[in-house]
Amino acid sequence: MSTDMKRNQAQVEDLGTATPTFHLPDAASIVQGAMTEALDSCSQRMNLPDPAISLDKVRQGDKRAQDYMHYRLAQLVAEGLGELDSNVRSVSLFEFEATADDSILGEHSESLPIHLLVQVERKTSALNALVTALDRALVKDYAETIGPRGLAHVLDVQVVDQSDVESRRGVAALLSSLYNRPVKLWER
Repeated sequence: MSTDMKRNQAQVEDLGTATPTFHLPDAASIVQGAMTEALDSCSQRMNLPDPAISLDKVRQGDKRAQDYMHYRLAQLVAEGLGELDSNVRSVSLFEFEATADDSILGEHSESLPIHLLVQVERKTSALNALVTALDRALVKDYAETIGPRGLAHVLDVQVVDQSDVESRRGVAALLSSLYNRPVKLWER
């Protein structure tokens, strides 16, 4: 009987030292694997046999490959923002149009940063912190995957609330634009 008790006690002790694998999502877990998934998506859209080829094309500056990859990254970030912040109502992708002066002087960027318009119920510092953390994680991952390019940001996130939309203030005016309407990536 005492050997059975010792065996049961040992089994209970073993259970007590097991650590749970539960993990709350955060910015790092949202972007983990995002570059790989974006490159996979890029290779599928370009009918390439291997994501390594799409990586080479992105590294060489192929605009089409970069656009496909960045679009998928934007979708993943939009889903992550919606998952992590219940105030987010929708996330849209918009194109930044360089001014004529910027184009002439060559001061417009290739395709980064990725411009997102996030419509929220209310603006919070928690969302700003989340966006900053996502951007930092993406900059790190981008540099490791694509190569160090001295990027300061991968994301340009503009947050608007209902009052901004109703008064067509700033980039919120794009939501009702006839000519340059953003592409909705995620909606609650």
